[in-house]
Amino acid sequence: MIIEDLNLFLSNLNVFYRKLQNYHWNIKGEDFFNVHLKLEEYYDDINEQIDEIAEHILIIDGQPLGTMHDYLEITQIKEAQNEKKCSRSIFETILKDYCILAENATKIKEDADNEKKYATSALMDEYLQDYGKKIWMIRQWLMK
Repeated sequence: MIIEDLNLFLSNLNVFYRKLQNYHWNIKGEDFFNVHLKLEEYYDDINEQIDEIAEHILIIDGQPLGTMHDYLEITQIKEAQNEKKCSRSIFETILKDYCILAENATKIKEDADNEKKYATSALMDEYLQDYGKKIWMIRQWLMK
């Protein structure tokens, strides 16, 4: 069960990574420079998490999914369209996606604790702290 949940999480991370990169390329508006850099920071963070989750799946004797086809079959995150977007629209969508990732991490942590898989649980603590801060910051930005 944990391996399936981790593969769902991995799928969501991979689709989110592509979405962030798409937005990075397609941001428009007067805040282009700041948002362009912030999106790059976000997708760099997600890229590290992708590798960490895939390796963690291997450490616990699972097989990580590794193709876009696999990811798109189970992801909960919708792909971005190839179109220019303003920052407000981008951050509204990103906020929803970070909430999905936080829900994934919470479920994995709860299951890991129940199954006494404490390394998996501890890994999710890091992500929950990271996502919580990003969710808070994006909500603050959207209040303008």
